[in-house]
Amino acid sequence: MLEDLSAHVLDIAENSTRAGATEIEITIEESAEKDLLLFAVKDNGRGMSPEFVAKVTDPFTTTRTTRRVGMGLPFLRQSAELCGGALTIDSTVGVGTTVTATFGLSCVDRPPLGDMPSTMMTLVMGAPLVHWKYRHVVNGREFLLDTDEIVEALDGDREMLASPEVGLWLRDNLRDELAALASRN
Repeated sequence: MLEDLSAHVLDIAENSTRAGATEIEITIEESAEKDLLLFAVKDNGRGMSPEFVAKVTDPFTTTRTTRRVGMGLPFLRQSAELCGGALTIDSTVGVGTTVTATFGLSCVDRPPLGDMPSTMMTLVMGAPLVHWKYRHVVNGREFLLDTDEIVEALDGDREMLASPEVGLWLRDNLRDELAALASRN
């Protein structure tokens, strides 16, 4: 079982890369006023048929060949519903998929968000050719990371996103930006 929400984001985004996505957007929204924690992973991968989407939260449905069960989405759905939220999956074959999970922010049973800076570092370094966008909103204030802007600063060398130096800079920069975003409450 995945222990925090960043692990679910990682799992879903890695599925997006395996589905051939070249653009992946990750959104985190925290709103005390709405008592809401939302995360969404949107991709332009190959998408899923309506029939597969209907059964994808069944633990015995998986596309992986290394094991016959897939527990990530079933546990995520159960956790979201336990916290007054929901899991939605919108997908169109040939267009892409958006997975959205919502939770009551104040729910005592809500898993912690986890280490999103390390998650983003892992995703970007693991798939440097993907155009990653990360948007994090806390009580209406927003931070946006776009890997195309980083690539521009690297003189167009997208492969540099996989380097340890850039990965560590990305993680540390995200930690600083998200700490600043949270401290403005």
